[in-house]
Amino acid sequence: MPAVARHTMKTAKSESSGKYLVDGAVALLTGGQDIAYTYGLATTLAGRGIHVDVVGGERVDHIEFHTSAHITFVDLGGIRKGAGSAAKFFQLTMYYLKLFMYLTFRSPKIIHTLWNSKLEYFDRTFLTFYLKILGKKLVLTAHNVNKAKRDSVDSTSNRLTLTMQYRLTDRIFVHTEKMKDELIREFSVLSDRIPLIPFGINTLVPDTELTTTQAKRQLGIGDQDRTILFYGRIVPYKGLEYLVEAFHRLAPRDANIRLMVAGEPMKGSEDYIRGILQSIAENAGSNRIQCRLEYISDSETELYFKAADVLALPYKDIFESGVLYVAYRFGLPVVASDVGSFGEELTEGNAGMIFEPCNSTALADALEAFFKSVLYTDAENQRHRIRSYSTNRHSWDTVGKITECVYSGLVKQWGNAGNGDLATDL
Repeated sequence: MPAVARHTMKTAKSESSGKYLVDGAVALLTGGQDIAYTYGLATTLAGRGIHVDVVGGERVDHIEFHTSAHITFVDLGGIRKGAGSAAKFFQLTMYYLKLFMYLTFRSPKIIHTLWNSKLEYFDRTFLTFYLKILGKKLVLTAHNVNKAKRDSVDSTSNRLTLTMQYRLTDRIFVHTEKMKDELIREFSVLSDRIPLIPFGINTLVPDTELTTTQAKRQLGIGDQDRTILFYGRIVPYKGLEYLVEAFHRLAPRDANIRLMVAGEPMKGSEDYIRGILQSIAENAGSNRIQCRLEYISDSETELYFKAADVLALPYKDIFESGVLYVAYRFGLPVVASDVGSFGEELTEGNAGMIFEPCNSTALADALEAFFKSVLYTDAENQRHRIRSYSTNRHSWDTVGKITECVYSGLVKQWGNAGNGDLATDL
């Protein structure tokens, strides 16, 4: 594990505002996943003069984490793909050993968990309690309030461990009012401990001079083809089957409609994927459905979002989706089921259309309406407008300001508790 520099955390008052400002270090616990969100938050905080320890493995590593004066990458290793059972056990043991050594001897006062690690129940309970014993101020970004409930596998043990983590955490960031309401209603978290924060646009995905025409040609799509994109990890809650059914309804009466499915099927979803592939093969328009069922790298993502005319999010249940903010990066309109915050997002930004969830007929109707709307007929101008809207609403600059304010409030509380100059030796 690379050496971690010595940092000092202090509080200082701004003469103009009287607010406490953070001048020191924060640890981002990444759980070894979601490099896009980690990159956006870490670089934004670093740009605001906050030193950030990015804690994870190679899956969240980035060259900028090693070149920025305000970022230290703490490499804990991780589980290698293809490793045997004994090797996985050893790698997981070493990961947690390094994590505990870092947290005990080198971590700053504020610990911000973006994602829990592999042993999620352990992280929610023993690890969180240990950090409280160490006197850390804990911040958590709850990307999903209760993922198991979303996936229809909720349990008593899941809710108990979630409750413990939520109760022990000082501040819990959420991205929507609905998420905040669920935390209050189902986990009895106090409202003033739940700051709302925008979901930052994915800035890690490259956006080059590649044009829509060029992207379509690279994927074998005609200029006049009306192309629907389903993108991202494939799991049952995302409702891909409803999109396939909707496409089969549209295909006989629209010879130019196309569907691209690009994403990696998740482990445990094998039967679900087989059923979808069988449905594709047995129904109309199968030769106009292009499937790439594997992980799509960041460098290739641009190609699919620029070749598509609309992104489909036929999810059965969700609060928020990172895929939506990839679409925003490219100004791509969205047709989404009316779950989570999709309706509010798309209506407020006039960035797409919504339909009744788990209803392939409603989805087919929404897609037909989309291709008749100005979102499609005036695509170039609409993409520019959507990009401008999303840049203003979901900028990392906004995320950084809110995050720094929350950190500063916690540091102020710490100072009021009588901790002197707040120096911490990492």
